[in-house]
Amino acid sequence: MKYYLIVGEASGDLHASNLMQALKHQDAEADFRFYGGDLMRRQGGHQVLHYRELAYMGFIPVLLHLRTILRNMRRCKEDIVQWRPDVLILVDYPGFNLNIAAYIRQHSDIPIYYYISPKIWAWKEYRIKAIKRDIDHLFSILPFEVEFYRLHHCQVHYVGNPCVDAVESFKASSPQVKPSKPIIAILAGSRKQEIKDNLDIMLRAVTPFADRYDLVVAGAPGIDESYYQRFMHCYPQVRLRFASTYNILQQAHAAVVTSGTATLETSLFRVPQVVCYYVPFGPLVNLIRRRLIKVPYISLVNLIAGKEVVKELVANAMTAENIHKNLAPLLDDNSSARQQMIEDYEQLAQTLGQAGASETAARQMLRYLNDEPTASRNTNRLFGSSHP
Repeated sequence: MKYYLIVGEASGDLHASNLMQALKHQDAEADFRFYGGDLMRRQGGHQVLHYRELAYMGFIPVLLHLRTILRNMRRCKEDIVQWRPDVLILVDYPGFNLNIAAYIRQHSDIPIYYYISPKIWAWKEYRIKAIKRDIDHLFSILPFEVEFYRLHHCQVHYVGNPCVDAVESFKASSPQVKPSKPIIAILAGSRKQEIKDNLDIMLRAVTPFADRYDLVVAGAPGIDESYYQRFMHCYPQVRLRFASTYNILQQAHAAVVTSGTATLETSLFRVPQVVCYYVPFGPLVNLIRRRLIKVPYISLVNLIAGKEVVKELVANAMTAENIHKNLAPLLDDNSSARQQMIEDYEQLAQTLGQAGASETAARQMLRYLNDEPTASRNTNRLFGSSHP
């Protein structure tokens, strides 16, 4: 079969590449075309565009690059219709992907699957109308969001979490080596805007620990070293390592992490962490957040656990002083804060279930592609279900 995939960031590239690998295991004729990253390219197929050309975040960056974004969106729509895949698989990145889905639904009968469902239960719930109209099947990686989509009568299926797959696979193939000096990992995000907003504050918070700890920034794929040096040149005691995030986390004693998929990956390595997310105009953002965002937490760790497992420092609460104050107890092996967090991580891992999300998702996708004739798809989208 022919598969067209679209991702918009590094985490999507990782999970989509694992899905592609699983699809190849179950479909010897799998042919891929995609908007994606380096990991997806290694799986074969044709890369139409790298996700770096899509990953603009925040009002001003989007506005400045609007012409490029619209050109890439138009190119993507035309390319999908011309190539005529057996299925279009969207991976997270809802702002771009839901626009693509609406066009493809209107101009073709290509089935549309969404892997890593949009997190509209947090905000922008109005997008549910587009999802119900345009998406044939949602494949969820977060157990708590299945009920939300069921209530809206969407075809939703929990397949497990691909972070579990990625971390377990890494652990199995990479024996842990104890570092000569304990490491504090610094994960400042995967986009330039996130790094710009968060990294300097993170560095100011952790440098007082430099005498006892090795401070290591995990470089994000697609970001040049020169961009990091804009913020790191004043901190010679901090190291930057690329293509090593899992290696760093496997060896880390604690971490400071920008909210996102990285918070969950950090928990799966059982690394105590402080979660940070700075945005300008903090008090105003906090007010808007209370009014618009419908969930009590921003980190996947806390959302899945349903309680505060890790400390979240958001908007104006993210200061170097607050990070330092919350990180210090986590560095003590005997502290109750560190021990409790690791215990909560164990419970979180049980909630997520065993590895195998990519294989489960691939198996279900092929089953629905083989079982559902095109004419029945519009009817099927009206009824929600969750199959094992």
